[in-house]
Amino acid sequence: MEYVSTRGGARAVDFEGALLSGYAPDGGLFMPQRIPSLDRDTLRRWSSLSYPGLVKELCSLFIPAQLVPRNALNELIDRAFSRFRHKDVVHLSRLKDGLNILELWHGVTFAFKDLSLSCTGQFLQYFLEKKQKHVNILVGTSGDTGSSAIESVRGQKNVDIFVLLPKGFCTQIQELQMTTVIEDNVHVFAAHGNSDEIDEPIKELFADVDFAGKYNLMSLNSINWSRIMVQIPHYFYAYFQCTPSLDTTPLPVVEIVVPTGGGGNITAGCIAQKMGLPIRLVTVVNSNDIIHRTVQHGDFSLAESVKATLASAMDIQEPYNVERILWLLSGSDSRLIKTLMEQFNVSKRLKLPEDLHRKLSETLGSCSASDEDIVGAMRCCWEENQYLLCPHSAVAAHYHYSQPHRTCLHPKFSCFSFLSSIPRCCLAPASAAKFQDAVLRANLVPQIPPEITALTVMETRSTPLERGQDWAQVLRGRIEAVAQQW
Repeated sequence: MEYVSTRGGARAVDFEGALLSGYAPDGGLFMPQRIPSLDRDTLRRWSSLSYPGLVKELCSLFIPAQLVPRNALNELIDRAFSRFRHKDVVHLSRLKDGLNILELWHGVTFAFKDLSLSCTGQFLQYFLEKKQKHVNILVGTSGDTGSSAIESVRGQKNVDIFVLLPKGFCTQIQELQMTTVIEDNVHVFAAHGNSDEIDEPIKELFADVDFAGKYNLMSLNSINWSRIMVQIPHYFYAYFQCTPSLDTTPLPVVEIVVPTGGGGNITAGCIAQKMGLPIRLVTVVNSNDIIHRTVQHGDFSLAESVKATLASAMDIQEPYNVERILWLLSGSDSRLIKTLMEQFNVSKRLKLPEDLHRKLSETLGSCSASDEDIVGAMRCCWEENQYLLCPHSAVAAHYHYSQPHRTCLHPKFSCFSFLSSIPRCCLAPASAAKFQDAVLRANLVPQIPPEITALTVMETRSTPLERGQDWAQVLRGRIEAVAQQW
């Protein structure tokens, strides 16, 4: 299995090369040269596997045994999930009127990114220990990625991690989960800018090929292929939990609704679909609706500004993983993707070619939700089920409640008298415990676990990045200073 750049200008690499990279040298993103295809017998065999079992099977398709022997791979994945609070790692809550919520947030930081980053951290350690190598990880976060990335590598001797968070755009809990980690290898920067703005200095450093090579820069954002790979099992587990039977021909379809920010999770869904999993995908966004506009109208163009919403981790205007989806749907046409992305990078506006837009709209449904919609879905879910949704999960639930298949008691939603025949699963990326302000906004009572309460009395540490500073230069200086200690 080799990995190629979506823009076609970089040499192919193996899994280790893709793992230890950020962007490909040509500015593209690494994708597997070939997507494995699964037959009906494989799906039936996998249907009884646990979530960790599915992760092991799927990762083994993308990580050759010559690189990581299967026994070692299984041990790494078991170790990655050892800190999860739920015995099944991932849990499906079956609520009223066909609302299925796949809880992906039972890891250390109460967010779904713990799933992919805990595994990616173990893969990283495996290769670094073999090579006796040190790396510097650069991460920009809109809220949850930073803390999950920190937890995956904190205290590790052969890794330093540099995290940029958008000051004032994360919740207090999200910020504390990063700034309370007082480890010598953890360097947190609180930037006075939004999520898209903090990506710019990171892109600049990765674009400096000499600097990136000298200091072994890599990323744990979802530009890293390993993050995408470990999210593919979400879809198989959701399908097997929700499908009524695997004995019919053709296999039944399950609709999976995916809250979307940078687009990594929905990219994993597109790959699962490409592998032969019979799923219908719906990407749901908040008021930062570039992906919704792209699916509906082929309009991949920036709005005037990022809007601050209750679903803050999805407050993103440049969902970089859309490039991977377009590459997949174009038939791996790297020349076309290079042309399109270079046009977008210059003008921040792009009209998709008609054929590519048609394929995208056939692959994905889409929906956007306002803050009012989010609050309404949170209240409706609580009134019907006494179940608290985080605002990101509520974006998915809003789609569910808006469909002509159910009778919601909440006046925000219309009532219908017939049921959909297709099972639906809404992915829940975070616990409501991380978003107390949103819960209060919905006139509900937060449920705060002791691990979250403890953060408020812990020591914090971060470096401010003010507007007007050269953030890339500040990062360079810190990376160079840390390297001198080695």
